[in-house]
Amino acid sequence: MPREVRTFLMFEGVAEQAMTLYVSLFKGSEVQRVEKYGPGEPGKEGSVKKADFTLAGHPMSCIDSPAKHAFTFTPSVSLFIECEDEGELDRAFARLSEGGAVLMPPGNYGFSTKFTWINDRFGVSWQLNLR
Repeated sequence: MPREVRTFLMFEGVAEQAMTLYVSLFKGSEVQRVEKYGPGEPGKEGSVKKADFTLAGHPMSCIDSPAKHAFTFTPSVSLFIECEDEGELDRAFARLSEGGAVLMPPGNYGFSTKFTWINDRFGVSWQLNLR
């Protein structure tokens, strides 16, 4: 039995910037720990070796990968947020869509009052839902 299941996001040089944006959007979110690469370590000095944070109470981790890779995030895996109210959804949509891509604009798609699906500027996919 696992001790904990958490979402793990791997970035290339923008982990702290992404994490800071994410925790600013939803209540019950906070940065818990940030460990950075130092001199002589495999990652770029000052980049995120590992950071732990909560997003609306959900445990998350992120890193800046020291290894270059030919893959990134895909919308087939997304963070699904049940928004508290329309204001929260609208604010999150505005911030997350800046520099990103809107996959489904905010609207009533029949399965919820208001829903949107976006990729943020870091490539992470988000589904924001209002019941």
